Amino acid sequence: MAPRKRSETQKTGIVLRSRNKRNRSPRELEPEAKKHCAKGSGSSRGCDSGCLWAGLGSLQVPPPCQSILRALHQYRLGRAAWPSLQQGLQQSFLHSLDSYRIFQKAAPFDRRATSLAWHPTHPSTVAVGSKGGDIMLWNFGIKDKPTFIKGIGAGGSITGLKFNPLNTNQFFASSMEGTTRLQDFKGNILRVYTSSDTCNVWFCSLDVSASSRMVVTGDNVGNVILLHMDGKELWNLRMHKKKVTHVALNPCCDWFLATASVDQTVKIWDLRQVRGNASFLYSLPHRHPVNAACFSPDGARLLTTDQKSEIRVYSASQWDCPLGLIPHPHRHFQHLTPIKATWHPRYNLIVVGRYPDPNFKSCTPYELRTIDVFDGNSGKMMCQLYDPESSGISSLNEFNPMGDTLASAMGYHILIWSQEKTGTQK
Repeated sequence: MAPRKRSETQKTGIVLRSRNKRNRSPRELEPEAKKHCAKGSGSSRGCDSGCLWAGLGSLQVPPPCQSILRALHQYRLGRAAWPSLQQGLQQSFLHSLDSYRIFQKAAPFDRRATSLAWHPTHPSTVAVGSKGGDIMLWNFGIKDKPTFIKGIGAGGSITGLKFNPLNTNQFFASSMEGTTRLQDFKGNILRVYTSSDTCNVWFCSLDVSASSRMVVTGDNVGNVILLHMDGKELWNLRMHKKKVTHVALNPCCDWFLATASVDQTVKIWDLRQVRGNASFLYSLPHRHPVNAACFSPDGARLLTTDQKSEIRVYSASQWDCPLGLIPHPHRHFQHLTPIKATWHPRYNLIVVGRYPDPNFKSCTPYELRTIDVFDGNSGKMMCQLYDPESSGISSLNEFNPMGDTLASAMGYHILIWSQEKTGTQK
């Protein structure tokens, strides 16, 4: 029986977890799994220590100054390079993650959350889609009731969600209902870009470019469709052999497209030169089906998440060879929203939910379902977030454009993580 709709807000505490668990017995570990923990920067899990990272020596930056103000002063005097200052700011942010708590929590859907999108200009507003086609616009900074658009129920899963960059009172959505559409938060459908007209074909992913006014969407049989925002179809090609799970336009060069598929490949395309399904620039083979391929905010790197145990980072210097491989348990399960790693919008950090796997080589007893933060340069685990009262698998995790608030989709729940302020009531 589907659970009843419910909505709640909650503030919780957090407890630091001991870093060394190697020599403990399962009985000693079990109570620890009931604590709320945030693992501080610089920590490293045994099961992630096998990260294979190439060219690390060339990527090292000078150690950051102890003081951010001093680092900024040294940079302005020309005595420190920008990477050093940026690394100092990143270390300061990682330190602040130790004080992150679940600030708000809501469970408005009768089916699990499947997509998540932050408002591009309102840092406390997030849109969330569900497996039943419901969409919620939630400004958690105010006490007003969230805007809720009812879906069709079974078969209406929202697979992609993007705010319209030209009018943020509207949004684009792709769905298993068989459409990619533009609509407003009053529930009005303004334009249907693609419609399959059959229950055997549906749309699994989408992205939007404001500068070129393009919409790109992928379906479950391998087709990728490029359209102008006025609705004109530019091309429709079968670019993969199986379902296209993710499409992403490069934020700096929007003619650069990455597509991910369950055919175990990620492909990179130059939209100005697409002539057919063999006209890709690069094909990046993976060992397992791929859930996502996301460009970094500066467009220089590509982050991929497979459906089992591997996160990869590719660099613009050599797209066809991964810069690094991060072993990480996040296996696919039919009734679980696919886990996707994402970039922090301001720092070279990767955030991803953990689904402990007893077959993973370094899995420990009572391993927690944490949210993991990795350094994008070294692949090193930097921090973990966990709340014992919200201990499910966080499939989707994204920081807002300001980079100071994290939204997580955990089953039926949407969690908002934020830094605890002095004097905040627990």
